[in-house]
Amino acid sequence: MEAHLFEWLNLSVRWVHMITGVAWIGASFYFVWLENNLNRVNPKSGLAGDLWAIHGGGIYHLEKYKLAPPTMPDNLHWFKWEAYFTWLSGIALLCVVFYSNPTLYLLAPGSTLSGPEGVAIGIGSLFIGWFIYSFLCDSALGKRPALLGFILFVLIIGAAYGFSKVFSGRGAYLHVGAIIGTIMVGNVFRIIMPAQRALVAAIAENRTPDPALPAKGLLRSRHNNYFTLPVLFIMISNHFPSTYGSQYNWLILAGIAVLAVLVRHYFNTRHDSHKFAWTLPVAAIGMISLAYVTGPAQMPSAPDVAKAAGTIEYQPLPETAVGGGLKPAEAKPAEAPATAPAQASNAGPGFEKVHSVIQERCAVCHSAKPTSPLFSAAPGGVMFDTPEQIRQNAPRIQAQAVTSQIMPLGNITQMTQQERDLIGAWIVQGASTN
Repeated sequence: MEAHLFEWLNLSVRWVHMITGVAWIGASFYFVWLENNLNRVNPKSGLAGDLWAIHGGGIYHLEKYKLAPPTMPDNLHWFKWEAYFTWLSGIALLCVVFYSNPTLYLLAPGSTLSGPEGVAIGIGSLFIGWFIYSFLCDSALGKRPALLGFILFVLIIGAAYGFSKVFSGRGAYLHVGAIIGTIMVGNVFRIIMPAQRALVAAIAENRTPDPALPAKGLLRSRHNNYFTLPVLFIMISNHFPSTYGSQYNWLILAGIAVLAVLVRHYFNTRHDSHKFAWTLPVAAIGMISLAYVTGPAQMPSAPDVAKAAGTIEYQPLPETAVGGGLKPAEAKPAEAPATAPAQASNAGPGFEKVHSVIQERCAVCHSAKPTSPLFSAAPGGVMFDTPEQIRQNAPRIQAQAVTSQIMPLGNITQMTQQERDLIGAWIVQGASTN
């Protein structure tokens, strides 16, 4: 029951995070589009431009003032809660997924860090990242946006590299995203909103607004705009082990971030000209190139199967297996349906070894009735109870247990490299169960 409730908590927090994130990023994209498409030819007195639009069966007329209307309206809509709740739900998701069981999800297999140490590094990095970013923006670099942007990129990728040495691939990626998200919400809370409040107060009091605050707000808003696509990639990256599971995951993240920024720059500037249209084919070629260079490494050759099968040895599960929730007596492989042993016995010596490894190392979680207390149902609905289920999921097994080696999670069942090679060689042979 505890695993079931935890799964629904994960789902609820993740859903809230997605909803608020869509609202925040959607509003950001819309206002950038609105600003870029204003008609600035002969605007009315006091206006910077206007725009006519049709949506949902209605026609809208939007006007932007150079500074503000002669009198402030009674109801002025502010855009802030989307940002705040996106960050709060994101932090809650970090706690639910990574910090509640850091040795399983957060830390890299074999890490010498303790769970609390890993959590402290994760939380501390968010605040350190914000203060370094804010310091650089307020320094002389703030007047050199291109150089500032390059330095920020190098620092963020440096953080990704550092995280990759102590955290799991997913943990590293999500903490880079958390640093960027903290910077973005910090910009809203500490810079953009105060600048807007000062502007409204100055107009209400018939004072000349301080131009420095809007200038700072504009710089930070521009940063938030370019951060959005890399953050969106990080949000979905945990579904794609060929990115975060690679030993060069920080370089892959750097490449995708560059491509995302190029695409965002085109959409930010296309109203003025299409001189950056080249970024779209470059981004497409870049993604194809990344797909190629991150392809699976050469698998063991077919003749190696017999050698691997003949020398395979099992290591007993440790006392703290499966995140500390299983004792050795509880860590037995999930029992297959009555037909499975008969099928396995006829599968030949190659598959017999593979079947035993997968039942010992994988079916603890991936079973119709998981023996791991962490799951009430097989993660992702993937089950390895029968030879046919194993054969059907061979591509997934290769990607996650052989190539990227992100499974088992935290290597809680201590799958050996020899066992991974055995499975890989069986897949090369055609993944036959006969």
